Amino acid sequence: MNRNEVASVLTDHPVVSHEEWLQARRALLEKEKEFTRLRDALSRERRALPWERVEKAYVFDGPDGKQTLSDLFEGQSQLIVHHFMFGPDWDGGCPSCSFWADSYNGIGVHLRHRDITLLAVSRAPLPAIDAYKQRMGWNFKWVSSYGSDFNFDFNASFTPEELASGTAFWNYGRQNPGSTEVVGFSAFYKEPAGVIFHTYSCYQRGVDMVNGAYQFMDLAPKGRDEAGLPTTMAWLRRHDEYGD
Repeated sequence: MNRNEVASVLTDHPVVSHEEWLQARRALLEKEKEFTRLRDALSRERRALPWERVEKAYVFDGPDGKQTLSDLFEGQSQLIVHHFMFGPDWDGGCPSCSFWADSYNGIGVHLRHRDITLLAVSRAPLPAIDAYKQRMGWNFKWVSSYGSDFNFDFNASFTPEELASGTAFWNYGRQNPGSTEVVGFSAFYKEPAGVIFHTYSCYQRGVDMVNGAYQFMDLAPKGRDEAGLPTTMAWLRRHDEYGD
């Protein structure tokens, strides 16, 4: 559907009485409740997935100096990592990942009260990360895995050879990542004895569920309003690039 078709649908949209609107809304509510039940069931299945032990020792550069993966938990037993697309030779962070990260300021305190630490990891060197973080006005923790296998091992970064071949293991299948970096989220659990387990990772449309702005757009009459664009996110800019 192109933009003209979207405009036509909105212009010609049915307008009814309040009673008719309530009837239609109640019918949709039943479907929303079923969707919520299905989503809760899927979340339970996600949590029930088997885990894999993290055997490799990863080291990161961050605001507190050199840190291991264990250090990144910061006293919590659960860690969620945003594999933020920012390659070692890039001028700045990915605009799409930045769109996701705009929702992170302020939520860390709430997550910590549910035994969760959230942070971002990129392969860019720490000075480049810090400069971009300052530009964006963010205060969440963001560390560098430069020189580490971390992002490669969790299928969020790819070698030049994989990129040249047009195939890599990504989103649990063989496909062309199209870039040395892709967006993803990974979850980890640390036992009291210090053993760390990888519990979950998601990529591609799987990351939609943690984008706050998209959830609001889905409530609006036009939805995400991306139909007819060259790519779905062609409209997107970093928040300091819109010029309005």
